[in-house]
Amino acid sequence: MLWGVLLVGLASMSWGTTGATMKLLDREAGISPLVVGWARLAIAAPCLVLAALARHRLNARRTGAHANPSWSHRDFGPYALLGLSMATYQVCYFRAVTLTGVTVTALLAICSAPLLIAILGSMALGERLTARVRGALAMAVAGTALLVIGPRGLRDISGHFGLGALLALGAGVSYAVYAVTAKRVLARAEPLDVAAATFALGALCLFPVLFTERAPLAAALAGWPWLLYLGIGPTAGAYALFTTGLRRVPAVAGIASLLEPLTASVLGVAIFGEPLGELGVAGGLLLLASLGELAMPRPASTA
Repeated sequence: MLWGVLLVGLASMSWGTTGATMKLLDREAGISPLVVGWARLAIAAPCLVLAALARHRLNARRTGAHANPSWSHRDFGPYALLGLSMATYQVCYFRAVTLTGVTVTALLAICSAPLLIAILGSMALGERLTARVRGALAMAVAGTALLVIGPRGLRDISGHFGLGALLALGAGVSYAVYAVTAKRVLARAEPLDVAAATFALGALCLFPVLFTERAPLAAALAGWPWLLYLGIGPTAGAYALFTTGLRRVPAVAGIASLLEPLTASVLGVAIFGEPLGELGVAGGLLLLASLGELAMPRPASTA
């Protein structure tokens, strides 16, 4: 169990570095969020496809039965939605980082996603919103308001900061759509197969939009070490760590995933000196508390 917790924690901490990496790419190389989002998906996709193929070959050797990745034309619609939602998440999240900073973006996007998943799940999958979820939602709404107001005050919410906050919430919505759609697909497909198809289609969705950018290839080459890190580290590698650890510790995986927004927040404050203010700190703590409430394993029934 301890090994599983460690793997999930490492994956979550790796995800928490994506915003700081975007901030560095924007500051040092001037690379747009669109190019960064596409490069992350395009680098991760072949890694995940190769991993999925290798896993099925290994299973075939063990069982003696021929097995291929579970990619079916019947699932093209859901897979297309998965790819589009993942592509949208990349653009919204990385653009929000350049407008509101690493800390606010991470807390708004990452902490809002599980609550939005619960709401969309109740609408699309018929899942009931429990009192626990409703309580977490109330904390998250209050935390979001304080976090947006805290760093700037009511008079300064408009402009770039306000747009960045909306984009961060848009990233949360995009991820929620991805998660709810993936839940249906995962009922008949392997997680690694779904991830490989999602990132490949996401890269294809963003590719045509790159033509609206000025010299995207030159920009990507300028920041290639960081882009390579994003694609292999917090994406393909982190997903492999997370799924491996999740099989060992399904109950505590949610708690370990709290390290993602915490890592991002620490990096934003410590490295980039991003101010939160007292209200912002209180809002961030409320958001983390709402995420922790959802992540805590439910007590066993005594009935």
